[in-house]
Amino acid sequence: MGVTKEQVESSLTSKLKPLHLEVIDTSGGCGASFLIEIVSEQFEGKRLLERHRIVNAALEEEMKEIHALSIRKALTPEQWKQQQEAEKSKSDA
Repeated sequence: MGVTKEQVESSLTSKLKPLHLEVIDTSGGCGASFLIEIVSEQFEGKRLLERHRIVNAALEEEMKEIHALSIRKALTPEQWKQQQEAEKSKSDA
């Protein structure tokens, strides 16, 4: 049995307390492949590779069954805010 989207969300939520979290099961339902977008204060002062390692560590048990994990975004709250404002100004233009 594979990992569920809800299991991934639960682990990331309890360990990283994200302000924004989007988890997409890209495996067609078998739980082997996920795409993640996450915003957490725990990423403050960390480089991208360190952020990815934090996410992987938070999913240590799940990673035993996940074959592909794509972290589309791992942002700090400030980066997320700036990105949202930039996207809003583009849509307003």
